[in-house]
Amino acid sequence: MFNQKALAKVFRARFLNGLTQEGCPIPKGVRPEWVVNCTRVGSGISALKYLSKYLYRGVISERNIIANRNGRITFRYVESETGKIRHRTLKGEDFLRLILRHVLPRGFRRTRDYGFLHSNAKKILNLIQLILHVKIMDIAPRSKPAFKCPHCAAQMIFIGVQPAGAG
Repeated sequence: MFNQKALAKVFRARFLNGLTQEGCPIPKGVRPEWVVNCTRVGSGISALKYLSKYLYRGVISERNIIANRNGRITFRYVESETGKIRHRTLKGEDFLRLILRHVLPRGFRRTRDYGFLHSNAKKILNLIQLILHVKIMDIAPRSKPAFKCPHCAAQMIFIGVQPAGAG
């Protein structure tokens, strides 16, 4: 539906224009060409799953780096089209180049720190989930283990800690 390079140019121009209009300084080192992934990801839960990979984790976890021998890095990844686990070996500098493509330029922040993904924006996030007909399940907080009296096995109430020797 859209040419990726044309979409990247338009998005970049509008984004930088918006920053300028809001009085936000544009960080130095912003590349003239942006990479845009125009792949259709669906709507609702599939779109949120796709975005969550980039919002809540780093680029690659240490357990996915399999080997580092003779200046060559072997790592494992999941191929997005087939869902299969693949292995790839690259020269160390090529591996770093791939990783550094995901590092934000100086002055930029990760998306999760702002807007509806900010930790204080629970009401807005619930509203967005309602509009999209998507509900992300809340994780139930784990209950703390109860302290039991060693004599009668009744639950004890924690009042405070007294340092040893005070008394």
